[in-house]
Amino acid sequence: MKTYRKVLKFNLPSRRAFVNITPEVSKAIIDSGIQEGLVLVNAMNITASVFINDDESGLHYDFEQFLERLAPEKPYEQYRHNGYEDNADAHLKRTIMGREVVCAITEGKLDFGTWEQIFYGEFDGKREKRVLIKIIGE
Repeated sequence: MKTYRKVLKFNLPSRRAFVNITPEVSKAIIDSGIQEGLVLVNAMNITASVFINDDESGLHYDFEQFLERLAPEKPYEQYRHNGYEDNADAHLKRTIMGREVVCAITEGKLDFGTWEQIFYGEFDGKREKRVLIKIIGE
């Protein structure tokens, strides 16, 4: 069995954003040389997420509206976590959207269903964060 590790770095200019990282994950699979196995894609920051869904702008808008209703950014004083940083909502949004995904690799490619794409979800941007890509297989 072989393994491969790559780290993506993000420093997005906005507080919240969704970034399609499928091309970077696909390139890591090619670089790994692994034909059959699994890829783990993991947000390495507690206020960011990795998830799978459709790459459609209306859906991204709906995610933003949905998350803001569940965990509104303001007023900051509604959260006990806030103090040094005003990002309690980002922690909650990350919990809702998830920490990581694990995907099958078949014949050297992501084995996805129709429309599936991998996204990095940023909920407290304007600083550097990382995403781990870890691939195992043959």
